[in-house]
Amino acid sequence: MTVVSDKAQASQVLRDMWRIRLFEEAVEDLYGRGMMHGTMHLSIGQEAVPVGANRHLVEGDVITCTHRGHGHTIARGADLGRMMAELLGRENGYCKGRGGSMHIADVATGNLGANGIVGGGLPIAAGAGLSQKMRGTTNVTVCVHGDGAVGEGAWHEAMVLASMWDLPVVFLCENNQYGMSLPSLAAYKVEKLSDKAAGYGMPGETVDGNDVEAVAEAVGRAVERARAGQGPSFVDAVTYRWRGHSKSDKNLYRSKAEIAEWREKDPIQRYTREVLAAEVLTTDEIEAIQAGVRQDIRDAVVFGTRGEEPTVEAMLAGVYAPDDYFEQQEARA
Repeated sequence: MTVVSDKAQASQVLRDMWRIRLFEEAVEDLYGRGMMHGTMHLSIGQEAVPVGANRHLVEGDVITCTHRGHGHTIARGADLGRMMAELLGRENGYCKGRGGSMHIADVATGNLGANGIVGGGLPIAAGAGLSQKMRGTTNVTVCVHGDGAVGEGAWHEAMVLASMWDLPVVFLCENNQYGMSLPSLAAYKVEKLSDKAAGYGMPGETVDGNDVEAVAEAVGRAVERARAGQGPSFVDAVTYRWRGHSKSDKNLYRSKAEIAEWREKDPIQRYTREVLAAEVLTTDEIEAIQAGVRQDIRDAVVFGTRGEEPTVEAMLAGVYAPDDYFEQQEARA
C-alpha cells in the first residue's frame, strides 16, 4: 500500500471509511430490531473502493451505483441523516422514504442513484457520459457495478456504446467475488475480469480493492484518460463482503475460514496500521476521528427516527392510475 503523506487527506480517508462502516453497522442493528423493513445489501469490508474511487471526482462528475450502494453514496458526500431517514421510510429521506436502501439518489452530489436491478446502472452511465460529451464538458461518469453484472446484457451494451463513441465513462467493478451465491471464478473463464476490457477496445486494470490508495490511483488514471477525451476504461477492484448477499441470505455457500481470512484483510485496519507506521497520524488522532464519526452516526439515527411517517395521501400522490381505478378493483373483489 502506498500511504498518502498528507495528514489532512489521510484523516479524510479514515473518516470516510469509518462513516461507511459505522453507518452500515447501525442500519444492520436497526434492521435486526425490526425498525427497518424490506431488505438491504451491506458492503461491510468493501469500504476502500468507494473512498478510493471518489478521490479524483470533482463537481459535475456523476456516479451510478448498485443495489449495494450505501458506501458510494456516503463517499460522494450524502447527508447521513437523510440517508438514515430514507432507510427508515421517513418523509425527510432522500426519496421521501419510497426508495429505501436500494434506490437512494442524491443528484446534488452527483449521485444518479443506486439501482435494484443488477446491471441497471450501466446504460444510465452510458447515457450520462454521452450527455457530458455532447455538452462539451470535461466531466466524467463513474459506473459502479458488481462482478455479477458482468454477465448481464446491459454490461455488454454499455461497454460497446462507451467504446464506440469514446464516452468519458469509468466502469468500476466492485468485485466482491460473488454474484449472490455464485463465485465469480465459476462464472467467468478469464484469470482477471479486467482481461475482458480488451474485447471492447479499452484499457482494463485489476487492483487490490482493499487498498484504498491502489483504488484511488487506478481510478485516477482512468478518470484522467476520460477527461482528456480518450474514452472509457475498466477497473476491476477485488474486494470482499463480510456479510451475506442480503439480509435474507443465510450465507451457507462460504466457509467460516474464508470469511475469517478476508476479515484479516480489513481495509480500515490495514490503512490505520500504514498511517501509524508512516507517522502520518497518531493513535490519539485516529481515535478522535473514530469518536467523531460515532457521534455523526448517533446524530443520523436520531434525525432518521424523528422524521415524519408518510401519510396514505402522500404515498398515493406518486401512484398514477385512472380516476376510477380503485373503485374498479373494489368491484372486482
